[in-house]
Amino acid sequence: MRFYDRANEMQILQENEEQAERSAVFTVLMGRRRVGKTSLITHAMEGREYAYLFISKDNEAVLCRKLQMSLEEQLGIHVYGNLVHFRDLFEVIMRESMNRHFTVVLDEFQTLHKINPAIFSEIQDLWDRYHTESKLNLIVSGSIQSLMKRIFEDENEPLYGRPTSKFTLRPFTIAVLKEIMADHSPNYNNEDLLCLYMITGGVAKYVELLMDAQCYTKEKMLNYVCRQDSYFLTEGRDIVNQEFSDEGTTYFSILQMIAEGMTRRGDIDGAMQKDMGVYLQNLEKNYNMISRMRPLLAKPNSKVTAYEISDQFLRFWFRFICPYQSLIERQQFALIRQNIGKNYEQFSGRTLEQYFQAKTMETGLYTQVGNWWDRKGLNEIDIIALNEFEHTAMAAEIKRNPKKISMSGLEAKVDALPKSDFRHYQFELKGLSIEDM
Repeated sequence: MRFYDRANEMQILQENEEQAERSAVFTVLMGRRRVGKTSLITHAMEGREYAYLFISKDNEAVLCRKLQMSLEEQLGIHVYGNLVHFRDLFEVIMRESMNRHFTVVLDEFQTLHKINPAIFSEIQDLWDRYHTESKLNLIVSGSIQSLMKRIFEDENEPLYGRPTSKFTLRPFTIAVLKEIMADHSPNYNNEDLLCLYMITGGVAKYVELLMDAQCYTKEKMLNYVCRQDSYFLTEGRDIVNQEFSDEGTTYFSILQMIAEGMTRRGDIDGAMQKDMGVYLQNLEKNYNMISRMRPLLAKPNSKVTAYEISDQFLRFWFRFICPYQSLIERQQFALIRQNIGKNYEQFSGRTLEQYFQAKTMETGLYTQVGNWWDRKGLNEIDIIALNEFEHTAMAAEIKRNPKKISMSGLEAKVDALPKSDFRHYQFELKGLSIEDM
């Protein structure tokens, strides 16, 4: 699959590289596993002088030996003797950059925390000493988002405030997924597009796997996921194990409960027999794996809340793959595939709502997009989108089958919205189905 999108991110990296010809630039690139960070950097730096250094899980001396060889091969930086401390290697880079301009990429940067946590203080010291005279374009990237956030966003950490540029790479937008499908299968239908979104959530590696295998239809995609050699069967566990450490079992259990429909805080606390507030907060704020849903414009401390897995692939994996590990071990892949088919329509109904919410936000016409329901559960609106500047709004009912949409019912639900929050908005009402994708 060819390289898609990322024009804005490419521009950021290329402008930072040009700026570094005059003064050092320190860029932090974050993003979930497999979202395409390395491909982005490689394309942005094409034709420029740079060294790509992968931080592997070795001891410090072995890592430095590997990085020293890479620096010599890619940038011609010769160092006499064998460096055994990352500090010495980084000082060589900083000193060399005082004489010439180049780019150094440190991929999986957060791994340094496991090798030697003191390295971050050493980088801070050397950066502070040399960067004013340096012409280094330093790019660090990492896929364990909780650690990357802590390293660069915790004010108690040594590298807090050091980066000159920091951004997160997101999955492909709906528009890009449509472009990819159109390029590979011009006659694709909306069910195929919905299935691609449901499985991948726009994560570049997952989309690439399906497109390269010529899985352009819903049936072929689901069959590919359930193959004996499928990358997708173990990917969910790999993501969770990468992010979590000692308390991984607890987080794993919470994610599985949410995927099975246990979305209320009280239900989760009851099932675990203890207060899960800290764990839920970590999953939401630090790991970005769940989101707390509340009615649009509800107060932050509102008790009318529910949790859902925000990552599309993990939502799919915890619902259809995770609970059936024994079937995978017994090579019963056909049973897993049958179960997905049996529950597909119900599961993809919520995916369709998320699709339209994402698509609505991508239009750039609205400042807030969400859904709304009342405390009693009598009225629920699938999408409410607000433009707080123009005081315009859109409300939509979403069904897979357009025949099940009731516009009169939607109008009644909009009339039930609390006037204290929504009286300033002029609503447009829509009915959206799979035909409108």
